[in-house]
Amino acid sequence: MEAFLNSFFLVFASEMGDKTQLLALILAARYRKPWTILFGVFIATLLNHGLATYAGAWIAGLVGPQTLKWSLAIIFFAFAAWILIPDKEEDLKKESRFGPLLTTIIAFFLAEMGDKTQLATVALGAKYTSVMLVTLGTTLGMLASNGLAIFLGERLLKKIPMNYVRIFACVLFILFGLGILIGF
Repeated sequence: MEAFLNSFFLVFASEMGDKTQLLALILAARYRKPWTILFGVFIATLLNHGLATYAGAWIAGLVGPQTLKWSLAIIFFAFAAWILIPDKEEDLKKESRFGPLLTTIIAFFLAEMGDKTQLATVALGAKYTSVMLVTLGTTLGMLASNGLAIFLGERLLKKIPMNYVRIFACVLFILFGLGILIGF
């Protein structure tokens, strides 16, 4: 259960203000089909994070425990710094000839490639080696975070300053890195 909960909360927090959350907001505004957009996010994230978790578990089997411990801690500390850099909405405005579901699946799958939440999923897969629990946790964390953007969108972002959200996610990444180093 620890793998699931930690995966959920880490991805939920780190997704706030991320380019894929902005993408969800844009797609929801463009197509006005929130449940279709959320289902597309689910499919794309399940595929993307399933592969990322499997890669993390595979990498964990290749390196020694001390190397893995220090590598994961450094990765989480780097993510703590990375999350403080905001994504830009203008990078996401591209037209599509596909419908809302296929557009969302393709856009989300590609947008997650090399993204901090995907790389965090690789690290979580290496830490916990439970592909199913990590994938389920990260996928549901992504759905919860993007669901807020899809259904509440601009109203929520007006009430919670994005800087506070980024700082909270930064602290969460630091705590994960420290937890790995001290053995939690």
